[in-house]
Amino acid sequence: MFHGLVLFCLFFSLIGAEADEIVSAKEGDSFTLRTGFTERQGDHETEWRFGSSRTLLIRIKSGNVFTSSDTIFRDRLLLDRQTGDLTITNIKNEHTGVYELSIDLGQTEFKKKFVVTVYAPVPVPVITRYSPQCSSSSSSSSSASGFKRVLLCSVVNVSHVTLSWYKGNSLLSSISESDFSISLSLPLEVEYQDINSYSCVVNNPVSTQITHLDISKLCQTCSDCDNWSQKEL
Repeated sequence: MFHGLVLFCLFFSLIGAEADEIVSAKEGDSFTLRTGFTERQGDHETEWRFGSSRTLLIRIKSGNVFTSSDTIFRDRLLLDRQTGDLTITNIKNEHTGVYELSIDLGQTEFKKKFVVTVYAPVPVPVITRYSPQCSSSSSSSSSASGFKRVLLCSVVNVSHVTLSWYKGNSLLSSISESDFSISLSLPLEVEYQDINSYSCVVNNPVSTQITHLDISKLCQTCSDCDNWSQKEL
């Protein structure tokens, strides 16, 4: 919950930051911030800074490289000395923030600002059987005319995600959450003898997970469902 709150606060504080580039990255991966140059601009001083306190990450001056001792960036900074591009490896939520590049060109200064948001990879969604419903006609006979099955697709401890049901390639319904780390569930009502292909999809800007519905595991009549419990399919 704490990490979700931190990311939430950072996300909305960063929206107001004017950025030349917006970068989305996944925890554990690397991201590269590019200067846009194919080679360094002579021996001009180059700096990379981070956050509202403008913590110095790397400075190149007179051919010498000075690297930050900040613990959250320790052993994570890789500099391309030809282009000035900065790569940060094995990233975490705490690397979400504003990165600033400045190059002293003498009479002018080149500046570039990046807003970076780091997301956790999404979990695999779980489909559960939930509250089977029978019409009056189906409840009095073994035939399941009018019988409907209600399913839930769920994910836990997520933020900044969209949870969706699909029939084939067609979107049926979706719900999004961009606040704190919470659990999400989305119901789906399936008709008796429905042989369509269904899937539940959860995604954020950097990752996607899909669970396909095995329709053969669903009960076929109301009597079959008498002993249903909320369990994973």
